[in-house]
Amino acid sequence: MPTSLYGADFQAVLNAATQAGAPVSGGTAFPSPADWRDGWIYFLMMDRFNNPSAGPLHMPYDDPNWYQYQGGKFSGVQAQLAYIKSLGAGALWLSPVLKNAVFDQGSYHGYGIQDFLRANPFFANNPANADQELRDLVDAAHEEGLYVIFDIVLNHAADVFAYASNPNGADAPYSNTRMNVFWRDAQGAAVPAYISPSVVPTPSRDELVWPLELQQNEYFRRQGNPEPGGDDTVGDFPPFKQLSTWENHVQAFLIRAYQYVIARYDIDGFRIDTLRYLKGDLPRLFGNSMREFALSIGKRNFFTFGEVLDSSEEADIARFIGRNTTTQADGQTVGVDAALDYPLFNVLAPAVKGLAAPQAVVAMYQLRKQKEQYILSSHGDATRFFVTFLDNHDMKARIRYLPPDGVPRYDDQVTAGLACLLALPGIPCIYYGTEQGLHGAGSDPAVREALWGGPGFNRSNPIFSQIEKMSAVRAAQPALRYGRFYFRPVSGDGKNFGVSPTAPGVLAFSRILNDQEVLTVANFSTTTPQELWVIVEATLSAPGDAFAILYSNQPAPAAPSQVVQRAAGTVTVDEVDGSQGSGPLNAIRVTLQPMETQVLRNQTQKGPAESRAPRPWAAEVT
Repeated sequence: MPTSLYGADFQAVLNAATQAGAPVSGGTAFPSPADWRDGWIYFLMMDRFNNPSAGPLHMPYDDPNWYQYQGGKFSGVQAQLAYIKSLGAGALWLSPVLKNAVFDQGSYHGYGIQDFLRANPFFANNPANADQELRDLVDAAHEEGLYVIFDIVLNHAADVFAYASNPNGADAPYSNTRMNVFWRDAQGAAVPAYISPSVVPTPSRDELVWPLELQQNEYFRRQGNPEPGGDDTVGDFPPFKQLSTWENHVQAFLIRAYQYVIARYDIDGFRIDTLRYLKGDLPRLFGNSMREFALSIGKRNFFTFGEVLDSSEEADIARFIGRNTTTQADGQTVGVDAALDYPLFNVLAPAVKGLAAPQAVVAMYQLRKQKEQYILSSHGDATRFFVTFLDNHDMKARIRYLPPDGVPRYDDQVTAGLACLLALPGIPCIYYGTEQGLHGAGSDPAVREALWGGPGFNRSNPIFSQIEKMSAVRAAQPALRYGRFYFRPVSGDGKNFGVSPTAPGVLAFSRILNDQEVLTVANFSTTTPQELWVIVEATLSAPGDAFAILYSNQPAPAAPSQVVQRAAGTVTVDEVDGSQGSGPLNAIRVTLQPMETQVLRNQTQKGPAESRAPRPWAAEVT
């Protein structure tokens, strides 16, 4: 295995990949999807998903205080690829799989990379064969029809040194100057004599940082933890040590290392951890470099998306999305394809739980329309810029809530929310174990359960079955993947229409593609049924048209009424942009059980294409 970015063994992998587009194992590179919106992403924690040969190292499987390895393996994921595919996923996002520090049991999650050129031996049945076992997993996923996304880190490396002022390994306070350090040995001990990698005699692959080119004090920021109350992107990402991603040759080394990862494992995309921490235009350089290298081996749509988690939300996320877009401030091309949609998560999850009004979801999209006016197009293209989700490994609670008495009375919240997620703009992502009803809360380990030690992989689980059905509907309806997006005001009396301003409420929206309108209506009340009127597109419907239910998460859903037309002046419509309309409009009456989401489509023949311009109250937000 290579130790240097410029050695013969390293170059051999790149050469094999770039010759006629063939990856290292022979054959052609696995082709990219035409459009990543055509599928949704299943995200799993490698250590916490499955081990086909042994149970979890620690029980109970969902201990909220267990911050060490549980024993998940590459082979465990490979054994359940058919399970993931049958759920309806189109892609598999793996938490970081590159080698972390052997001495750091707390790095089970993979985000403390110590060797950027090797697979993590903890995840292999045979640690000496970890690289091939990882490649075997990727190849098997491709054979199953799943694309593979690696979670990667550019901002920092493992806890590979201690600060000289804190030789016991305690976190160092922020310093305006770069501090002296003691590098750690293979057991994790800070050695006072190891003031620089250059003085470490014949280091093993379990100490320092690899490849060789990164073994320089100058390539690390060495300023301790972020300054309290200051810029939290300046300083270490404790306990991991921040790289100097804006100076020297660090950018070139990281880019070359991850091009090797693409070549070695034939993967299809990268999720970039802590994207907003990167300095020196690295997001643009990295995204473009990965795309160009992938093109050179035959991957025409290599996907990069990042974690942009910040209090400024839309103002910050707008700086990173869209490979061909420019920022108003400096006109620079951004380079990274997409971002995890934290602004949507921050409003959708509370709305699904009945803790926030649907108006909050509408307001978020209105703000997005304003902040990203230089990025968003008028025809739904922006849906490719966001990876949407309801929970993940960084949140302290899963979307499913199981009350203390153990009665699963709120499980329909999960399926109601997921149905919305799969119908909203974006590339949906579902967190592992959601389909089996995992419900951890309170800490990082609490939401990173060892799935195979608990509920396992039961395809008869009701949530699993509902996700299968939702996925089939999304796959069959192009409007849910590419369509323009409009919120739909609702009314209880058929006269006064608006977006639900109270919690819990009803969320209604349409996706329109050419002559297809697919309407989603969700009732987030846990106890109260709803019977209400919902506006539909007048140019694509006529009085008497019938909408059919494509999906409901409830048994025996009530069919909607036929389309009814309200004359001008007979209604009042509070638009999502704050204006007010008075009709005319077309609407259907929808009956929803508590925690029910319905997805509906007009089944009646449409009129001529040239008459399909949306009405003003459609309030396009895509």
